[in-house]
Amino acid sequence: MSRLRSHEAPRLVEAPIDPAGADIASPAGQRAPALSVVVPVHDEQDNIGPLIEEIRAALDGMTGGYEIVVVDDGSRDGTAEELRKLARPGLVVVRHRTNCGQSAALFSGVRMARGAWIATLDGDGQNDPADIPRLWRFLGETGDPDLKMVAGHRKRRRDTWIKRASSRVANRVRGWLLGDRTPDTGCGLKLFERDAFLRMPHFDHFHRFLPALMQQQGGRVTSVEVTHRERRSGRSHYGLNNRLWVGIVDLVGVLWLKRRSGRWHPSVVEIAETRGDE
Repeated sequence: MSRLRSHEAPRLVEAPIDPAGADIASPAGQRAPALSVVVPVHDEQDNIGPLIEEIRAALDGMTGGYEIVVVDDGSRDGTAEELRKLARPGLVVVRHRTNCGQSAALFSGVRMARGAWIATLDGDGQNDPADIPRLWRFLGETGDPDLKMVAGHRKRRRDTWIKRASSRVANRVRGWLLGDRTPDTGCGLKLFERDAFLRMPHFDHFHRFLPALMQQQGGRVTSVEVTHRERRSGRSHYGLNNRLWVGIVDLVGVLWLKRRSGRWHPSVVEIAETRGDE
């Protein structure tokens, strides 16, 4: 098993993250941060370094602290080497031996994260890390204990017309069938409660339906407009076939879950407990 090696790298540990296997670098003996930033990446050698530096610039000095969890989902370029160069306390690196997909990478990252709240970013640099503090402040200002997810809304997309068109169709169909009231479920920038995420059903491509799955278990979701940027380097891993058509089967499955859950969130009125001998 290959490992990340650096004089600054945290102690390496091993854990079964997914059936395909993973190499993991994790800090030990540190207090859990308030926020974990999870970044799934696949073949992003030219984008991951600038992105991590931007995250650090945006969050350094944050009350409660933060960590960055990067999941290298079986990259075959120089992504792993770039991550070695960036290693320092506060950076957790999870490496899948093979490419397992964005949903699997996201799940691995959240499982390894120690923060009570998770912020997610796409690894291509199109999401702006400077928006994370905005979402964090919004969460704190609402004071709503039922708010479990703040989703980014890319009103001004910086993508090709085919990506914009396919996302527009997918969002409208999802919104019509699932009623998730989220205008941009595909935005990679989200802030959500870790425990609520881990209670969700997890399956391939589930990352496309996070708002609906969060609402299904009783959590409230709201959307906030965020910045969207052009890709710095490399090429998109998604096109019409794996963005639109492949989601139809998943959409039917999520619709089934939604209908089966029904009123599966009763409101507890009273709990009576007796202790000791009666």
